[in-house]
Amino acid sequence: MGVPYCINKGKARLGRLVYRKTCITVAFTQVNSEDTGALAKLVEATRTNYNDRYDEIHRHWEGNILGPKSIACIAKLEKAKAKRTCH
Repeated sequence: MGVPYCINKGKARLGRLVYRKTCITVAFTQVNSEDTGALAKLVEATRTNYNDRYDEIHRHWEGNILGPKSIACIAKLEKAKAKRTCH
């Protein structure tokens, strides 16, 4: 597709861009000729810092390590299952 996108912190920051209190998404349909250069810089920075590095900054889980609550819950279920199969 080639559409540059980025994730911003907070809806209020995008809201200031469109003169509203909050805003979730913004799509530019028209750009003034004097702002074309600034938008081109923004697009280039977004592509290099976010879009092109997606695989690098993508969240990786910690190798299926369970927390203490999950371990206790699984142990409890296994104990109950073992108790049922014994009788």
